[in-house]
Amino acid sequence: MIHPLLTPPQGPLQVPTVAPTSGSGTAEEAVRQVVEPPLSVKFSLVIPTYNERGNVSKIVAQLTQLLDGFMPGDYELILVDDDSPDRTWQAAQDLTAAYPQLQVIRRQSERGLSSAVIRGWQVAQGEILGVIDADLQHPPEVLLKLLTATMAGADLAVASRHVEGGGVSDWSIVRRFLSRGAQILGLIVCPSVVGRVSDPMSGYFMVRRSAIAGPHLNPVGYKILLEVIGRGNIGEIAEAGYVFQERESGESKVTWKQYIEYLGHLARLRSRGRVGRLRQKLPSSFAQNFPMQRFIRYGLVGLSGVLVDMAVLYLLSDGLGLALTRSKIVAAEVAIINNFLWNDAWTFADMVKRQSGWSSRLKRLLKFNAICLTGLVLGVLLLNLFYNLVFGQNLKYISNLFAVGIVAIWNFWLNLKLSWRVTAINEKD
Repeated sequence: MIHPLLTPPQGPLQVPTVAPTSGSGTAEEAVRQVVEPPLSVKFSLVIPTYNERGNVSKIVAQLTQLLDGFMPGDYELILVDDDSPDRTWQAAQDLTAAYPQLQVIRRQSERGLSSAVIRGWQVAQGEILGVIDADLQHPPEVLLKLLTATMAGADLAVASRHVEGGGVSDWSIVRRFLSRGAQILGLIVCPSVVGRVSDPMSGYFMVRRSAIAGPHLNPVGYKILLEVIGRGNIGEIAEAGYVFQERESGESKVTWKQYIEYLGHLARLRSRGRVGRLRQKLPSSFAQNFPMQRFIRYGLVGLSGVLVDMAVLYLLSDGLGLALTRSKIVAAEVAIINNFLWNDAWTFADMVKRQSGWSSRLKRLLKFNAICLTGLVLGVLLLNLFYNLVFGQNLKYISNLFAVGIVAIWNFWLNLKLSWRVTAINEKD
């Protein structure tokens, strides 16, 4: 008998403290329950999918064989599909006749791997909640090591590529560099979260319900593990090594956007809710209309511009021996072009869709460049001021850093008002 699709949970991304029962209401109502009924299964494993029709039967068969031998009848598989064009959800639902422990959710109003995992956990019955990719890049046999560690008392058990027995099968040098670079940056920005595990980018782990239930979760992008560690009540952590495999079918969903979202997630965890509390203290009209997420994106783009500016200034001034002022002008212009491209593709991407075409892009570039060139003049003046009168001539790059920071604030304010006409739209992103 084929199981009907489960209704996707709505409301806050919040794991209930008790397993929801049939007809018990929303996940938020379950969180508020005081009396805890017995859980029907020990382990609930969520499989988020998008266009994985070619893999779904293989992963379900492998997981079932593995878990039937380890904990028969004491687990469930919850596949959460984001309305895949290849109808992954339908292929999974057809499997429920042969695999009664499998349940399927088809989401049509939400998107995103992290939120899909949480929605799966909201309907889960288990005391232990887990996640595994459907693309067969996570070897299922590692589940038993993670389960053993969690059942022995760990609040969180993570499959890691960076401990004994771990690794990657055939990654390019660029991908290895990006992965390690993201981890190092995370250790700098948010060491109390990223530093607790060897592989903070892992998407293969399990957590006790009691350690993650209750808090409102607000993950960004694909890396939900950061949110679990940062928001949950995580005590003991265990890790098990695994070798990341190449996918057997389908296309990889890892893009440059995921790395940018990772930076935004780090910034959000670092703030520890201070940004949200600040918005609550501001007048309601301002809090509702100020584009906070867009401001954060703009700031991250500006950070990339600082790195570009510094690198080019070093190359021209120290490497080629050009004069400081001339080097600064060229470095700032290269950084301006870098910032425009990122802002156009990411920060203001929704607005760019309404201003398509190379002609519109050229106008935006000229306007952005004019504003930033005004800031460039200000930056050159500030650099020379700090260099000659404030910090001294032995602190050239400190002087430049202060100049860049002040000009960044100037540029944001003007671009907010003029370049993409942000104020013409009531934004709530």
